[in-house]
Formats: sequence, C-alpha cells, structure tokens
Amino acid sequence: MAGSILGNRVLRKEDPKFLTTGGVYVDDLTNEPLLVGALYATYVRSTVAHANILGIDVSEALQSPGVVAIYTAQDLQLEPVAATYNPTVKRTLLASGKVRYVGEPVAVVLTELSNQGEDAAEKVIIDYDMLETLVDMEQAMTSTTLIYEECGSNVVFDSTALGMPDNTGDTMFANCEVVVNGRFVNQRVAPCPLEVRGSAAAWDSNGRLVQWLSTQHAQGARDVMQGSNKLSAEQIRVITPDVGGGFGAKIGAYPEEILLGLITKTIGRPVRWRETRSESMTALGHGRAQIQFVTIGGTKAGKVTHYQMHVLQDSGAWVDVGAILAPFMTRPMASGVYDIPNIEVRTTSIATNTTPVVAYRGAGRPEATAAIERAMDMFAAEIGKDPAEVRRINLIPKFLEPHATSIGQIYDVGDYEESLDRVLAAADYASLRKDQAARRARGDVKQLGIGVSVYVEITAGSSSGEVAKIEITPDGRAIVYTGTSPHGQGHVTSWSMLASDQTGISMDNIEVVWGDTDLVPQGGGTMGSRSLQLGGTAVFVAAGELVEQARKHAARLLEANEEDVVFDKAAAAFHVAGTPAVAKSWADLSTALVTDGGLVQETNYASQGPTFPFGAHVAVVEVDTETGQVKLVRHIACDDAGKVLNPLLLDGQIHGGIAQGAAQALLEEVRYDSDGNPITSNLADYAFISSAELPSFEVIHMETPTPRNPLGAKGIGESGTIGSTPAVQSAVVDALAHLGIRHIDMPATPERVWTAISQHS
Repeated sequence: MAGSILGNRVLRKEDPKFLTTGGVYVDDLTNEPLLVGALYATYVRSTVAHANILGIDVSEALQSPGVVAIYTAQDLQLEPVAATYNPTVKRTLLASGKVRYVGEPVAVVLTELSNQGEDAAEKVIIDYDMLETLVDMEQAMTSTTLIYEECGSNVVFDSTALGMPDNTGDTMFANCEVVVNGRFVNQRVAPCPLEVRGSAAAWDSNGRLVQWLSTQHAQGARDVMQGSNKLSAEQIRVITPDVGGGFGAKIGAYPEEILLGLITKTIGRPVRWRETRSESMTALGHGRAQIQFVTIGGTKAGKVTHYQMHVLQDSGAWVDVGAILAPFMTRPMASGVYDIPNIEVRTTSIATNTTPVVAYRGAGRPEATAAIERAMDMFAAEIGKDPAEVRRINLIPKFLEPHATSIGQIYDVGDYEESLDRVLAAADYASLRKDQAARRARGDVKQLGIGVSVYVEITAGSSSGEVAKIEITPDGRAIVYTGTSPHGQGHVTSWSMLASDQTGISMDNIEVVWGDTDLVPQGGGTMGSRSLQLGGTAVFVAAGELVEQARKHAARLLEANEEDVVFDKAAAAFHVAGTPAVAKSWADLSTALVTDGGLVQETNYASQGPTFPFGAHVAVVEVDTETGQVKLVRHIACDDAGKVLNPLLLDGQIHGGIAQGAAQALLEEVRYDSDGNPITSNLADYAFISSAELPSFEVIHMETPTPRNPLGAKGIGESGTIGSTPAVQSAVVDALAHLGIRHIDMPATPERVWTAISQHS
C-alpha cells in the first residue's frame, strides 16, 4: 500500500495558474453577463478629520462628463446603523451630519467609465463646520469633544465592563525585589494587500442580488449584505473570485461594499467599484494601534512574580472588531509562555479621528507577545542577566495536558524550553554574544544586536467548527466544497492532499470549490489561523466518512457483506477480501448512484477547542551608530504548529509572517498630522518592506501535535509575525544596550535610533 502523502513537501496546485494566465480578481470580471453595462462607483471622501456637515452641493459635479447620478445618505434614505460592540455608537454608511476621519465616504458618484469618477468627485462641494480633531488616544480619553456624542465618552469599550479587574492600584508590587516600568507603543500599521478592495453588484432576472467581493469570508459578507438590503437568504448570492491578500483587513464588509446592492437597485444598472491605493491606505481598516503601560516585578535572581498591563486600544473612528482585540485577544494571552503567578490586565478602547482599526495578521496576539517580551528584556537588563537565561528561568515547564495560566487562559500542549534551545543552538547564540562583545570593545561603528523572543498564541479561538462536502463525479473525480477562503495560503493544495490521503484519488483529479454562497452556504472563512485545524479537519473527516459510505454501496454492488469489503487506497477501489480482480472504482460507485443523488458526503466538524502554537525566534541586526541605520542580517525561527501537513506551505507562511513582523519592527507606521490628515497615504510615504531589506530566513521545524483535532495540527498563518516583531525590536535595543538604552519604540527607523543614540552619548 502506498504511503501517506501527508507531511510531504508537495508543490502548490495553485501556482501554474497564477504564474501563467494569472488569477481572476474582482477587477477581471469583464465577461460576466450580469455586469454588462455596469456603471462605475467613485466615493466622495471627507477631506477633514472631524466636522459637522452643513451642506453637500453636487450641482457642478453632475455636469461632469459621464456622470449618471450622485447619491448622498439623504438621497439613499440611509438609516443609522449601530456598532456591533457598542450599540450606542451609530453612523450612516455614507456620512451624514458629521464626518469623523479623513477618507470617510460622504457621497457616491456613478459614471459610465471608470476614469470619469475621480474628476467629478472633486467637484462635489461639502460645507464643513470644523470640530476639534482627536488623533492622540490619551488626549481623546479625557477630551470633552466627543466623536460620538450619544456614547457620552470617547472610551467606547473597557474590560472592566466585562467584570474584568481594574489594575490601577500600585500595591501589587510591594514585595518585589525588582520592579521595572515601561510605556510601549505598538504602532498603527496598514495591511497593504497587493489587491486593493473591489466589488461588483447586480440584480438578476429573479430579483436576487449577486455580489462579487474581495473578501476572506464570503458567508459573513453575505450575511451583512442580506441584512443591509433587507433580503432573505435565498435572495442573495456572494461570490469571491481570487483574492490578492487580506491579512485580516478583508474579513468583514465595508460601507463601500455594503452600499452597492442599494445603489444598484436605485440606479437600475449593475455597478462596479474598486478603490485606489491611496484610498486603500486611508479607508481600508488599519491594524495594531496600542499603547501599553507595563510593570513587571520579581526577584534579583530572575524569577518574575508579578506582571501588570494597561492597554489603550485605538478604535479609530468606528467601533469595529479593532475595539475588542485588546480585551479578547491581547488580555488573555498577556502571560505569554511564562509561569507568572500574579497578572492583572486592563484594556481601554478609545475612539479617535482616524481610520477604523480592524483585525490584522495576529489580531491582538502579536501585541500581547510584544509587551511581555519587551518587559522580559527590561527586567533582564535591570538585574544584569542574559535575556535568554531570564526567559528560561520563567518558562512554563513542558506540558502535554491542558495548562491554565494565572490570567485564565488554558493552553493545550507546549514545550517552550525545547523551542528556545533549538533556536539558540541554530543561531550559535554563544558565538553571537562573543562577536558582540568584541565589537563593543573595539568601538565599531556597526554594533551587533541579538534579539530573542519566545511566544505562544491562540488559533481558531473564536471558531467552533467548519463545514466540508465532497462529491464524487461519474468519471471518478472528487469535488471538495469548503467554508474556508484561500488568499495565498495554499488551501487547494492542502485540501486536495487531505482528500487524496483518505480516498486514494489523485490530487490532479480533485477540485476545490470555495467562496460562492450558492455552492457553499455555510462557512467560517479564513481568519485567526483557523483553516487547517478546522476546515482541513472537516475535509479529512468528510473524506473518511465518504470512504465508509462508499464501502456500503460497494458491498451492495459486489453482493457481499460490508465487513468483507476492502478499500484498496493505492488502487482507489473497493473489492471483496481475497478477490482484488473484481473491484468497484469511485467512478463505478458514483455512476451507480446517479439516480439517487450521487455519491456525496457533507460534514460539519465541531472543534474540540482552540490550539496554541508556540515557538522561539532569534533576530540578529547591525546598527550603524553614526546614522541609526538598522540592517537585519539573520533571522532564525522555530515555530511549532503541531503536526505538519505540508512543510513547503509551512515555510511559506513562516517566511511571510517574519517579513511582516520585521517590517513593523523596522519600517511600517501609519502617521497623521495634528489635524488628522494622513501623511502616509501611499507607498511612497509608507515604508513597505521588500526582499532587499530581508535576509534569507532560517527555519527550524518542531512538531508537538495537539489533541484537539484528528490532524494534530495548529494554526501557522500568524505565528511568524508574532514571534518576529519582538525579536527584531529587541535586537535593535540590544545593539545599543551598552550605551544605556533600554527601549526604542517601533518602528526602529534610522531617525528614531539615531535620536536615542544622541540622547545617550
């Protein structure tokens, strides 16, 4: 019998298409019959951050070439919608009464050609009564100027409202021998997917809304569109073509997309919309955006006994998922991999006149790791111990049964010391420290910095399961229907591997279908590193159940007892034990069942709980002490994602994660001026990392299978980002520690590093 395909480096099935003819994205739907004669939507966006709207004059814009119509909130009779996480906060999808950030949509221009809308939009005159702009969270917390008056405060969510303790007291550390405080900025970043947002909408001849959307979750988007258009489930279809990156920012649906159904119905023609890159930088949700006030205490010998954190989470100008990342993701993961008996965390989410914050790769977990890892470094510096050794002293010992942290999170399995040992050995940590000491002794201009991070994260934390369906066609091929949504992860390859392993059907004869709510009505989408452990497991389980279903049908066709029927996976056929020459193939079975609905198995896999990937990273940087320039020269990563399905895909996810994590540590930052104007609104001003700034990553594999799903797999899509950012940041600080520098906020730009050096010279 042939061995299992699982665990092997299998080339991606998706790549030939992307490397030859290319993907088909929303903007490529030129031959879709329902979109013939489509108009093009261009949104008129607020040019100020905070103001009352006194009037909107569209008269001149209506005279522009190609303009068919211009709609405001009043024209479309838009009603206020309440924020999910704070119902007192309300807005209309096109701003009415008030604008709250630069880039907020105020009106929509419909034109015959795509290049006509921008000129017309600039001719829409909006009369503003300016209000105080609140960009700084700490200022917004106490300001009497309210972004949403009905809320009564700019604090839109606080963990104390959930019964979580307030940690503002200072008696917690009374018995600690060593206490260190820090204020850390986990800066706002832009997701920057290669494909910007886009959508198209049409009403078909049956009165159904059909909408194409670049999204990570077709079913979730459908539910939003269904509600906003007041439709039944049967009256709407959402289709997701290829998606050119999401990183969490495309999980939900935005006003520009939600409005298309109504706009299309009002104008009586299909409508297309695609944002520009500048619009993407200012209107696509941002990530991170926390200020963390941290206190850590313990003994002079290196044992940490107390940890306290107050997180200020910037919600931006809307109470979206970003407002709850701190209480629901950062807070429960605050202790990281460390056995700290006393932990208190409070989170406060604050509205500001900036782009709303949404989920971004890691979504709250990188922030938690960055805080505790920075705190560990500062604690180690305070007591004069090696930062890797301090981490080792405080690691939770190896456990293969659930472990509860003092903040109440329950981890599945972990061997944190082993991951640290492996990454330190691969980096040759002792030699790096010797090289560093020699450079310091010589007074070299380029100093060496070594950053260590050990992390644990939660994956599939808010998901209970996933659906999968497998259909065998009369020619013996398999079609896998999945509720997950690929946008670069390699799901077509992975799900084909899983189905092939169970059924024996060649991967080349397996098709994967996703992102069409008519074909896959239910599904949880792709987010939170949930796909393999939930969606992949659902496919694996469905394929196994399909084999057992097929065995029953084969027994009937072979006129044998079911228990006597053998499934020959290598031949992908069923036969009676001892008589392999007389067999029934998948094609035989499917053909025989055509009149009975075919050979189909659908499974709704219920998760046994979230999983907790972990690992350790070492970053090595060179810092030019004359210019502040930082160069990442090595990055070594040991990421444990449980049982590995395909090492090739694993490495790809880790590589991408490290790149994004290093980018945040060194380059990326969304910035506003004091009036709320974005000053990083394109890729000329926003530092976007490329391969030129990165070394070849060194990846170490480690497998600690989880018992929480049959595959033993944990998530891996965000781990690289979570481990890399604090390692790179720590490496920069470490390079300058001999100068007395204890902390440098991200991003460690040459200006920021040079300033720190100058202040300590």
